Amino acid sequence: MTTAEAKGALTFPQVMLVGIALFSMFFGAGNLILPPLLGVQAAVDTPQAIAGFFVTGVGLPVLGIVAVALAGTLSELAGRVHPLFARVFVAAVYLAIGPCLAIPRTSSTAFEMLTPLVPEGISVDVARVVFSVLFFVVAYVLAMHPGRLTKLLGRVTGPALIVLIVAVVGSALLSPGEALTPARAPYQTGAALQGFLTGYQTMDLLASLTFGIVIATNIRSLGVTEPRGVMREVCRAGVVAGVLMMLIYGGLAVVGVKLCSSLASATNGAEVLTASASLHFGMAGTVVVAAIFLLACLNVCIGLISCCGTYFAQELPRVPYRAWAAGFALFSCVVSNFGLDAILAFSVPLLNALYPVAIVLVLMGIAHRACDALPAMWPWVVGVTGVVSLAVSLLDVAAPQLATPLDALPLADVGLGWVVPALLAAAVGAGHALLLRECSRR
Repeated sequence: MTTAEAKGALTFPQVMLVGIALFSMFFGAGNLILPPLLGVQAAVDTPQAIAGFFVTGVGLPVLGIVAVALAGTLSELAGRVHPLFARVFVAAVYLAIGPCLAIPRTSSTAFEMLTPLVPEGISVDVARVVFSVLFFVVAYVLAMHPGRLTKLLGRVTGPALIVLIVAVVGSALLSPGEALTPARAPYQTGAALQGFLTGYQTMDLLASLTFGIVIATNIRSLGVTEPRGVMREVCRAGVVAGVLMMLIYGGLAVVGVKLCSSLASATNGAEVLTASASLHFGMAGTVVVAAIFLLACLNVCIGLISCCGTYFAQELPRVPYRAWAAGFALFSCVVSNFGLDAILAFSVPLLNALYPVAIVLVLMGIAHRACDALPAMWPWVVGVTGVVSLAVSLLDVAAPQLATPLDALPLADVGLGWVVPALLAAAVGAGHALLLRECSRR
């Protein structure tokens, strides 16, 4: 055991290893396709747009890792609201980023990028089924050793993904590019705010609340077992992953900026990446982009199966980890064959309901000492935020054209109608806590 390990700390190479593994778990298809499209659409206003994107696409996920590390686990963080809420919310988060949405999306997105390579005469539907079965068999086998996940993602698939992305981004950076155009919808006004909202679509905040459990397991396997030391190393890994994401997001946005004129009508970032890679590498560009998406999606799928299986095996120990992982892989394989569009359509209301609650939990978790001193704030803030976000989400699904008082909330027109109610609930919760304290003294 090294001196650093004996003192309860990882060495620098180990920190980098864990950080790259965490980056690999975060960096899926959504992370690849959002920044290039942002670059195309924001064009001359890309610096402001990517800065807003960094806040929600990088800052909040890193804060999520830190908040959970400070609390111990996501269950302990959510338990400050109420034990029953903790069980329901944590299960909902794991199911959302697991078999109900994110895991099936990894296979569907990877296949979408491989579709142009399917030989003529072979049914796309048959190819999708075959691909999804092989994809999830590989992911399940690799997820069978969660304690070894850092070595796999940190030393093999993670670096391979970074090398491929650097090849595409580097070729774009070295090219002269096209003349910058004015920003287009939705970035033509308030580019920074729109970038902030676009960052939600990565889903990385929800993922950050769950990845800590696997990263902590791997840190302990490297010799750091003291709780405070584990918490510190989780935070350091979060910083490494955050820096890598910012560098790659910025590079991918530049790829879009370089083609902002010729791809003005682009509707997704996959189209932008394919066009850029094909421009610089010819036919091999399509293969390179397909390899990038396959690696990114496989990395995330392995991480999610491992995290979800670990959590539910701990909650319901009568069912072993292997059985949970196999069940999630099988269910996700079936769902993935409904197609990417169907999965994405289902994701919108689910994320609208969960994301605001996750944001306030993370922010309060970072400031947990102040919030714990006024414990009534937890149920007030999280409860009000949850009611507002759930109501808006249900109305958007059931009656999207119906006008309600919720539409009059400040910032409701940009999807942030829950912010002011959350701030008011914080004030009420603080007052409630102070009143209870005063009554107990009497």
